[in-house]
Amino acid sequence: MGSERMEMRKRQMSVQQESAAGGTAPAQQGQPGQANPRGSNACCFCWCCCCSCSWNEDRDDRNRKASYDVKEGTSDCEDCPKPTLEEVRSWGQSFDKLMCCPAGRNSFRQFLRTEFSEENMLFWLACEEFSKETNKSVVEEKARVIYEDYISILSPKEVSLDSRVREAINRNMLEPTSHTFDDAQLQIYTLMQRDSYPRYMNSPAYKNLLNTLSEQSPES
Repeated sequence: MGSERMEMRKRQMSVQQESAAGGTAPAQQGQPGQANPRGSNACCFCWCCCCSCSWNEDRDDRNRKASYDVKEGTSDCEDCPKPTLEEVRSWGQSFDKLMCCPAGRNSFRQFLRTEFSEENMLFWLACEEFSKETNKSVVEEKARVIYEDYISILSPKEVSLDSRVREAINRNMLEPTSHTFDDAQLQIYTLMQRDSYPRYMNSPAYKNLLNTLSEQSPES
């Protein structure tokens, strides 16, 4: 599994680099010569680069209390009705239509799991819920949970972000707001759209679902 996951990470990084070179995705344009925070051991933020920070001492307890991420162990998905044939067909029209449909997100998430990149969807969903939070203390707590779960290089669910976005997040974590992860969420959304979505549309998972609903439909 490790080799497959590493190969998927290399492919995602390649997509990000091509996007940045083409200038088509603002959230993915890196700044030449900018230092990569992965190489830093600085402990200026207790939630950032150093595994010895005191913040990590009671991390498990905080995560149990504050994590609001999609539950991975109990269900594949969000609560939603079975998709209709019309909905499944619409997923092929655009990635936006797929992501706007809970059943579409569920199906796509299961596909991402087979490619060892489910963390991209989990991070996007976490950011969607986080952006709706207005309570300052809750925002600060949940921002740290998201950081530890998806941004930290120590996390097994770390998502692939360029150095510009990572550095911006590290700065914003001094006083996190509900917009702290906006650029990162957009970058991961774009990555899924360009890298994983085309493969999903050509996958047996999507085609079988479409064929099954077509056979059950009165139209057929």
